[in-house]
Amino acid sequence: MDPTDTAPDSWELEEDAEAPATAAGLQNAFAALNVNAKPFVPNVNAPVFVPSFLQADTDEIPASDGAPGAVASMEVAETAAPVENGGTEADMTTEEETWEQKEEPGGGGGGGGEEDLESGGACEEGGAGKKEDEEMMEEEEEEMPTPKVAPAPPDAPKKEHVNVVFIGHVDAGKSTIGGQIMYLTGMVEKRTLEKYEREAKEKNRETWYLSWALDTNQEERDKGKTVEVGRAYFETEKKHFTILDAPGHKSFVPNMIGGASQADLAVLVISARKGEFETGFEKGGQTREHAMLAKTAGVKHLIVLVNKMDDPTVNWSLERYEECKEKLVPFLKKVGFNPKKDIHFMPCSGLTGANLKDPVSSECPWYTGLPFIPHLDSLPNFTRSNDGPVRLPIVDKYKDMGTVILGKLESGCISKAQQLVMMPNRHTVEVLSLLSDDVETDDASPGENLKLRLKGIEEEEILPGFILCSPDNLCHSGRTFDAQIVIIEHKSIICPGYNAVLHIHTCIEEVQITALICLVDKKTGDKSKTRPRFVKQDQVCIARLRAAGVICLETFKDFPQMGRFTLRDEGKTIAIGKVLKLVPEKD
Repeated sequence: MDPTDTAPDSWELEEDAEAPATAAGLQNAFAALNVNAKPFVPNVNAPVFVPSFLQADTDEIPASDGAPGAVASMEVAETAAPVENGGTEADMTTEEETWEQKEEPGGGGGGGGEEDLESGGACEEGGAGKKEDEEMMEEEEEEMPTPKVAPAPPDAPKKEHVNVVFIGHVDAGKSTIGGQIMYLTGMVEKRTLEKYEREAKEKNRETWYLSWALDTNQEERDKGKTVEVGRAYFETEKKHFTILDAPGHKSFVPNMIGGASQADLAVLVISARKGEFETGFEKGGQTREHAMLAKTAGVKHLIVLVNKMDDPTVNWSLERYEECKEKLVPFLKKVGFNPKKDIHFMPCSGLTGANLKDPVSSECPWYTGLPFIPHLDSLPNFTRSNDGPVRLPIVDKYKDMGTVILGKLESGCISKAQQLVMMPNRHTVEVLSLLSDDVETDDASPGENLKLRLKGIEEEEILPGFILCSPDNLCHSGRTFDAQIVIIEHKSIICPGYNAVLHIHTCIEEVQITALICLVDKKTGDKSKTRPRFVKQDQVCIARLRAAGVICLETFKDFPQMGRFTLRDEGKTIAIGKVLKLVPEKD
């Protein structure tokens, strides 16, 4: 129907409406009015812009003068045919528009339209048609799978945010486990996974399809190696988890450090397959280095997943599981994890999903603990200071209708339209919008992964490692600082003048050891009276370091997240350390 046809009718009728109406005509009209008005009571589509004159017609006309009114209401009934089906044709068209609008990420699937159709008059055929439309549209979209996060009811208590980083040797199955968890918690649809499986089969890589949920770019999929830190999220009953899928390859360790610096909890994935565990655990393997870097980055709790237990060479054997465990525990103890409190071992299979969500009693009768996801849910809450100063180390930045930054809020609370200061450049910025895990919010508390859109700063003026602070309490910045360093692995000796790359929170900067102040005895903690001329592997010393540029940092005592660091050189982690004091610059 063309709305322009009905327009002149309705104007004439409005003029007629001024004529005196008979009582009988009015009563008839009122009866008609109520019948027509019923479906329009729950009119949810009004905000989605229904052309208002169409509604006005159907409401006003029957109330007009007797005879012409009857004709007019007939006409309207013809034009807007399926009234008793719950909603006019105009409404139907807007319904279909809303599906498109609701296909946005984080829209929660938009169930509202269907419910209202039912209450309006149970339009089954319309609903079925829409379902098909929706499916068609999903097939057309060849985009990234956007996780469906149902918007929580406003009075629900905010779930605790926990960031989990998956670390371990290359090909241990980190991305596959991440993809499987997302599938089990309903964040990736079955159809999307089937599509990945088809594509992976074409490339003769059918076991890789689960990892494609997290390895999104083409290079990562072709090689089967994670490069960037993948991000995804899932929810359990009590907590909201962000998965950080760190790369296992030794060339991409700097990316992995950035991922681990945002995590509260690390999952060390090791492969139980014969030969693979040994390679990952030997001197050059990533299992050792990653566990150590996670500890330095401030991860307190470690879950060790012994993956690939379904492999023919393993076949859920308890001996192999215990063997992996015996080799790992002494090393993790040396790194600084307490085996009784901080470490939890569990067997699993990422490809089949065994022991990730549901317990495996048939294949693995000897493991009696909780499966992986319920275990995560049962962990105690983390203590975080809400009233501290705002500290948000920046992980990444890009342009999108303004400047957008990503990072994890370490302390303090951020709300919309708040004024903050970007250190070390001291730019004053304003928060235009806040996204916590891609869901827009008005305020954020510590531990959440945020995307902030900022006003008052250009994207080129920001570097990863800058920090957003509250204007009344800025973080410290400088170039020279004293730190306690543990030399982990270095062939020769280290003397003053030695250069390395410093990784502190999300910042990467070149530093030089300008002076060695004293050695620290590992057992007693006593400091040497004389200045050492050099330090070598496994020694602990206090040294003065000078960075090439100005960096943001705090002492370890004041703010541990920004006071611990690693030193790397030639692709190896040489030392870990903590900042003891900041040395003011001499002008």
